[in-house]
Amino acid sequence: MKRVLLFSVLAFLLPRVVLAENDTVAPETFQFVERNGKPLLMDVYHPVHPRPDSACIVYMFGGGFVVGARDEEYNRNYCQALVKHGFTVVAVDYRLHLKEVDFDTVTLFTMQRVFRDAINIAAADGAAAVAYLYRNAAAWGVARNRVILVGTSAGAISVLQLDYCRANSFTPASELPKVFIPAAVVAYSGAVYAEGGRPHYATPPAPTFFLHGTADKIVNYKKFPPVLRNGLYGVKKLQKIFLRNDYPHWIMRFDGIGHEVATLPIYTIPEFVAFVDATLSGRRMFYDATVRDNNVVPTEWSRMNVFDLYNGE
Repeated sequence: MKRVLLFSVLAFLLPRVVLAENDTVAPETFQFVERNGKPLLMDVYHPVHPRPDSACIVYMFGGGFVVGARDEEYNRNYCQALVKHGFTVVAVDYRLHLKEVDFDTVTLFTMQRVFRDAINIAAADGAAAVAYLYRNAAAWGVARNRVILVGTSAGAISVLQLDYCRANSFTPASELPKVFIPAAVVAYSGAVYAEGGRPHYATPPAPTFFLHGTADKIVNYKKFPPVLRNGLYGVKKLQKIFLRNDYPHWIMRFDGIGHEVATLPIYTIPEFVAFVDATLSGRRMFYDATVRDNNVVPTEWSRMNVFDLYNGE
């Protein structure tokens, strides 16, 4: 119960953007897959004035793999804001594997297995959503080579992991269409889970936009756990891999800010659109900015680590 309350508190930290009714579009809802007898749904938002490139966003929400829903108020508002910029937006369900985990019984060593399973399950559900989108792309007016994966927090981990698994032909990506490569990936407070050492991409990742707080200890800016080879590799570690291999990427580091960055998608839409426009125009760009913004201030989430979060401290 404490965990659910903590994640509910995070929802109140999100920017309260409310769109006028005449600025919204009614999404269509589809079942894209069934897992263990439970349907997973997606909401498809069709723009009134589509972009000329017919770009589409697949959005995975945050919530620590414990709570959250594609149709919560904040997620609906974010999708509506993107639709106003001409994107078709697909907000998807995924299984919340950690919802039933008793974290009082989880240790540093068993936590890796628990999180690995949650991340790979979410990535597999994301792959199923993309496959369904692919099958319906023509009917929805979507360009199959203009699909952008976007996520916040747990959703950001999920989209990064999906692209990592795609690049390496790992099982969680097996439901993706064989020819699918994301046009781009955008991750608000995300990371990649790798076993046996730092992540390695057998084929290049999609151009990626990382937005992360340098004080984030929930989705660690560096790596968690710090002393083991397996674990979540954050932006600071991932950038070294991207630079070493000349993989195009953008980074916005919010100096001294923690996991609050996961609440900033609506606030950073201008930067998001700039990245997408540059990437879809074919530019190979490397952009690294350290951001200090008076409107983005630390809260209790900058003081918390992953154990605090899941143990309800």
